[in-house]
Amino acid sequence: MAGLAKSFGSGAMTNSIAEIDDLDVIFVTGSNPIENHPVIGSRMKKAVKNGAKLILADPRKIELAEEADVFIQQRPGSDIALINGMMNVILEEGLQDDKFIKKRTENYEAVEDVVSQYPPERAEEITGVPAEDIRRAARIFAKAENGAIYYAMGVTQHTSGTANVTSLTSLALLTGNVGKEASGVNPLRGQSNVQGACDLGGLPNVFPGYQKVIDPEIRDKFAKAWNVDGFPDEPGLTVVEIFKAAEKGDIRALYIMGENPVISDPDQNHIIEALEKTEFTVVQDIFFNDTAEYADVVLPAACFAEKEGTFTNTERRVQKIEKAVEPPGDSWPDWKIIAEISKRVGYDMDYDNVEEIMAEIAELTPIYGGIYYDRLGDLGLQWPCPDRDHPGTKFLHEGEFARGKGKFYPVHYTPPVEEMDDDYQFIMMTGRMLYHYHSGTMTRNSAAIDEFESDAYIEISNEDAEKLGVENGDRVKVSSRRGVVETYARVGDRVAPGYLFMPFHYAESPANRLTHDALDPEAKIPEYKVTAVSLEKV
Repeated sequence: MAGLAKSFGSGAMTNSIAEIDDLDVIFVTGSNPIENHPVIGSRMKKAVKNGAKLILADPRKIELAEEADVFIQQRPGSDIALINGMMNVILEEGLQDDKFIKKRTENYEAVEDVVSQYPPERAEEITGVPAEDIRRAARIFAKAENGAIYYAMGVTQHTSGTANVTSLTSLALLTGNVGKEASGVNPLRGQSNVQGACDLGGLPNVFPGYQKVIDPEIRDKFAKAWNVDGFPDEPGLTVVEIFKAAEKGDIRALYIMGENPVISDPDQNHIIEALEKTEFTVVQDIFFNDTAEYADVVLPAACFAEKEGTFTNTERRVQKIEKAVEPPGDSWPDWKIIAEISKRVGYDMDYDNVEEIMAEIAELTPIYGGIYYDRLGDLGLQWPCPDRDHPGTKFLHEGEFARGKGKFYPVHYTPPVEEMDDDYQFIMMTGRMLYHYHSGTMTRNSAAIDEFESDAYIEISNEDAEKLGVENGDRVKVSSRRGVVETYARVGDRVAPGYLFMPFHYAESPANRLTHDALDPEAKIPEYKVTAVSLEKV
């Protein structure tokens, strides 16, 4: 999300979900909303039936491809070349929004310079997408009165993830498709309340509300509010960096809450080695998960239906949750566990209820300044909501951007870290499926769901399967430079020859045993989407 923050001020959807109904053009890339964001996916399908045009860019032929006016099946990791190719067409044919560019943007000349080097024919060489399809997509998007971009981790989970996002924001700025209703750039968040976690400081470089750790005034504000001497003036580590440091012995204790890195983080063997080296590990979760096997202490947490509080969803909407049932056994809400531990180590977190916590958030976090628990009702409020009288914000950047003018950040294509070679003849992508969620901690504890999709699989093209003598349902061995996994083959036309796709939800066949932990240099997100592997029939 760092790229979005560069131009627009935060990593969040600029628009509301309901605005999909009013779009002329929907551009979806690196996202499978039918399976991973079904509410949004169904709304997109409805909009297409009502006349909206759909551009879909995805290395897999997902279900939404059937609805697309233009389906672009680019090579994994080639997104920048694709977007630069589209912007090249827009500039060559004079389809850019000159009025918007002059009034609301800066650094436009840099875009002209970079994208001039990516005519559709060169973009075709890099992406594998026919030049004419790139032209068609560019013309449809540029001519839209209301066009919006939707992306997810298929765009961000690359070593070029930040650059991929800045390319998309440049496309929106170039065509004037941002800062107004039913037009914008919309990252679809990958997990329930991941938006809220980011909003409230679940990142190593910011306090709640994206207030920067490096700003001395911000550090002083929080130090006074929390009655502490001060805070470090340097950002902390991201998840992958934490485990690398733990493996070296630089981090000796881990507190893991609501996460299962043994399944969800790249290079599983490295994660396990790091967990085995730590002196003390705490896992706090609603079920005993794979990572808890390596914990010294496991703390049972209450699930969403067993506590009160809020979730912030993908459209920045802070929603109240009500306790439906009592938490089982000795499980507590997360905030109570954290507060009790804090007291026992010498810092008194004296909260009686979630209303008090929400009031503190409002006092210290400008974008949540008017979001008090008693205002949430049934529908909640969308930030930014600066004071108690504010109704919340339906769409972002009306009139001006957070930084004033939207700045173009054009970037050049750089290849992924791993590519096919004689030893590893395929590129594997990872992701989610409809029936399971993230590391399976919840969904694989549902007997009905797990029975329906009880084992992992790897998608392989009809052509590659024929060459290898593999039939649908055959057991296959998948190897990378980091490990080996066995799973079942799912043969079809969803992936192009030379490419594979594997869901990462399964402990029995963990896709992330194979992935590598090369990071985007700015956002520090791993390159889950491009892993060189070999495949053979067992």
